[in-house]
Amino acid sequence: MNDFASLRILDRFRSVFQRLNIDYDVMRLILQLKLTMDSRRMPAIFSGSNVKKEGNQFLKSLWMYGLFGVLFLVPFLFLGNEFLFSLTIMFSSLFIILMTSMVSDFSAVLLDIRDKNILHPKPISAKTLNAAKITHIMIYMVLLTGSFVIIPLIVSVFKFGIIFALLFLFEILLVSSLSVVLTAFVYLFILRFFSGEMLKDVINYVQIFLAIGMAISYQLVGRVFQIVNIDITYTFTWWHMFLPPFWFAAPFELILNKDFSVPIIILSLFAILAPFLAIALYIRLMPSFERNLSKLQSDANRTKKRNRKLQGVWARILCGTKEERTFYKFATLLLKEERELKLKIFPLLGFAIIFPFIFLFNTISSSTFEEMRSGSSFMVIYFSLIMIPSVVQMLEYSGNYKGQWIFYAAPIKNKALVYSATLKASIMNYFIPILAILSVIFLWIFSFRIFLDLVVVLLATIVLTLVSYGIFSKGKFPFISSHEHTQTNGFIKVFGSMFLVGVMAAIHAFILLIPYGLPTYAVILFISIIIGWKLMFSRG
Repeated sequence: MNDFASLRILDRFRSVFQRLNIDYDVMRLILQLKLTMDSRRMPAIFSGSNVKKEGNQFLKSLWMYGLFGVLFLVPFLFLGNEFLFSLTIMFSSLFIILMTSMVSDFSAVLLDIRDKNILHPKPISAKTLNAAKITHIMIYMVLLTGSFVIIPLIVSVFKFGIIFALLFLFEILLVSSLSVVLTAFVYLFILRFFSGEMLKDVINYVQIFLAIGMAISYQLVGRVFQIVNIDITYTFTWWHMFLPPFWFAAPFELILNKDFSVPIIILSLFAILAPFLAIALYIRLMPSFERNLSKLQSDANRTKKRNRKLQGVWARILCGTKEERTFYKFATLLLKEERELKLKIFPLLGFAIIFPFIFLFNTISSSTFEEMRSGSSFMVIYFSLIMIPSVVQMLEYSGNYKGQWIFYAAPIKNKALVYSATLKASIMNYFIPILAILSVIFLWIFSFRIFLDLVVVLLATIVLTLVSYGIFSKGKFPFISSHEHTQTNGFIKVFGSMFLVGVMAAIHAFILLIPYGLPTYAVILFISIIIGWKLMFSRG
């Protein structure tokens, strides 16, 4: 096992642990094993990327957090001496990043139950085991928070001086501690009242939210600098006491701007007392937390509802044979339940919802809302189709890929129908819900006049799905490859498939110039889908 740098630094504090009656050598060995296993885990911030899984992926992801520290924190250091305003925004950003990152990446640390069956029966004191777990959490907290704030901290020294930097550093420690404790409280609440399966779902969706948030952050950062020249005034309101970012911004007003008003003093006290009270409460509830972690070892309390009847209805409508209906239900279940597959695909679906509105907002910034409504800005909905080639490509992969033998062992008459059913399941469960959401909003914005345009977009979605299958997966079974091999697919194929979206949007725009062109185009697409589907999946 590697002799990690963090452990070599920890060796300098050996005497401190020994004075607390902790077996340092055993604790160090446990930490060394945990850190070795952690190095093989892919951070959520790299979810869906083509990063090669060699070495410690968490350490490799720290530069990303450093970059976001520059983007989200450094700009606010140049908003002047209105610390309550600028630092409230900074600590809000810090809270969001830390909380989402801790749920996504720290979940493996806070919810580590691997040692329960291995270490607990051994003659190791409970104090040593708890010390190993707390130190494990602290190592990751220092690495993540440090990478996020190191550059802003250096900038703050030159901008406001050493006193500001020291106060900033102290409050970062408080914010980090509070974030860890609040994350643990969320876990404790879920584990207390729900199953471990529910907690796994929460972690999965927060990972998805983090991936989407990282992508759209660039759009937000570009608009930050528009507020630089605005005169800022602050009026205290009672509900500010329930917002932690206000707590941690208040001491800067108190110490640096000499604001000794009662609200600022109260908020400053909250900044110091709240983290320590939260830590004390966490220590008190830690035994209950450890007992409830046992729920993660069992899926017995799973209570997810599956609308089997609705699946059966759609299977009968969309699938022509009993064999295809069977695989439609199988693919639908896998697309809804497999976490690793959802972690790859759901961020893409999130982008599909967000991108059209990003371009709509850009349109509004250069014209009036009424001008936008009466024009052809609804064509930005085609940006939601860009994710289709990547999603179709992902249908080849699964975390349970070793079960692929079932396809070869089963007496399948037409093997092509397996992928036909999978594509239909992905259209019904992924693409149509996204288009339905966008269509409702676009009909509200642009009126019912674009209804036929939306029908054409739906038909274009099915055509693009079929074409993407022909490019990526023709002749293969779905769900037969490991996610680790995702990077072996050619970027040119993905880019080429996305280029088709632009071609289809251009055709749609051209058809709008021809009288009765849109209904004719819709009929052509519909016929093309029927013929293309039969040709593609007629033999297997």
